[in-house]
Amino acid sequence: QVQLVESGGGLVQAGGSLRLSCAASGRTFSTYAMGWFRQAPGKEREFVAVISWSSGNTYYADSVKGRFTISRDNAKNTVYLQMNSLKPEDTAVYYCAADCVGFEGGSRWLCDYWGQGTQVTVSS
Repeated sequence: QVQLVESGGGLVQAGGSLRLSCAASGRTFSTYAMGWFRQAPGKEREFVAVISWSSGNTYYADSVKGRFTISRDNAKNTVYLQMNSLKPEDTAVYYCAADCVGFEGGSRWLCDYWGQGTQVTVSS
């Protein structure tokens, strides 16, 4: 049974920072990719950032480029999302995902496993 457990969400003022963590368990994730997605109230879930587990290549949504950084710790089976210069429009539930395959140059992703999500709220 694959489990993804997110942590690190919370309330922060605009311009502030948060770091999300996603610990994966159940097996070794040595292939494909892991990443972060988010869903704001009334909107569809959207891609935020993904990192290839083997190569370390990273992909970002245009809306977060230059502000968010995704990284991984292979030994801990953990993926991180460092979020800086947060904006009120970043407010959403953030989901960790694993076994992701990319399409259209990394702008679309299909993932097999999902965490339960962690709330990020950015106040203006």
